[in-house]
Amino acid sequence: MAATIVVLALALVIFPISSPVDALSLSYYDYACPQLESTVANAVKKSMMNDKTVPAALLRMHFHDCFIRGCDGSVLLESEGKNKAEKDGPPNISLHAFYVIDNAKKAVEATCPGVVSCADILALAARDAVALSGGPSWDVPKGRKDGRISKATDTRQLPAPTFNISQLQQSFSQRGLSLEDLVAVSGGHSLGFSHCSSFQNRIHNFNSSLDIDPTMNPSFAASLRNVCPMHNKVKNAGATLDSSTTIFDNAYYKLLLEGKSIFSSDQALLTTPKTRALVSKFARSQKEFEKAFVKSMIRMSSISGGQEIRLDCKAVEVDGRRIVTLFVSSVID
Repeated sequence: MAATIVVLALALVIFPISSPVDALSLSYYDYACPQLESTVANAVKKSMMNDKTVPAALLRMHFHDCFIRGCDGSVLLESEGKNKAEKDGPPNISLHAFYVIDNAKKAVEATCPGVVSCADILALAARDAVALSGGPSWDVPKGRKDGRISKATDTRQLPAPTFNISQLQQSFSQRGLSLEDLVAVSGGHSLGFSHCSSFQNRIHNFNSSLDIDPTMNPSFAASLRNVCPMHNKVKNAGATLDSSTTIFDNAYYKLLLEGKSIFSSDQALLTTPKTRALVSKFARSQKEFEKAFVKSMIRMSSISGGQEIRLDCKAVEVDGRRIVTLFVSSVID
């Protein structure tokens, strides 16, 4: 009981109930958990040695977390009883590498138990995934609160790969993000892979008169049709999102201008003068892309999140000792 009281007191110091949800700080854990960033980076690096898909998975996981209820770690929660959690919603079924966050959390708990939110660990892991893939690094503002609400139905709010530019702009603007943020964050497609179902609409029965999206490079479309036939039955069939899928670079934008993008939402970036100009700018300059990407990632990862404080995404064991999940149910807003 005494140990629980100490942890609770620490929670009230580190996560003051009176502070605003979006009061993030670069020095948030400097005294409470000084080894936090190196601990998370080591966990990400170790996982990448065994699985080259980890960087793309972590970046996508963070994006999907932030676009629902803000960056509150709710994408990490498991379904319980009759409640189906976000990770089991249709757009999130293909999310993976949750074990990386679990491992990072376990390592962090070993040095500073009951201090760091899972949402902050996810934000740091996404940054490290980019940096360790040859992309830019940046200082991550910290102090996110973990939410306790996670509903699969909320995943309908995620921007779909079939969205047009109006739908994309609306989705981003509702979260305080600009068209430049949209184009820059889309550069995250430098990493990753897509299953056939996400771009089937562009290569089969595009419309009543055309089978293939006419904006696609014909040979590229043909190669996708070979991998993803009309009645594809191969569960894991699909295509990488750019030609250097394990390296974070600006190849995505170059391919987009060549008609070799995967999603309708990628092609949509060429349909307005402003977004097309940004695509061209980032295709010409890796430096300009990285500068814009860092700025937009910080903005996106600062979207206000959880109304309630949660110290653990789940109970973990550290050196044979069980760290119990602790909830402080006071509403912050």
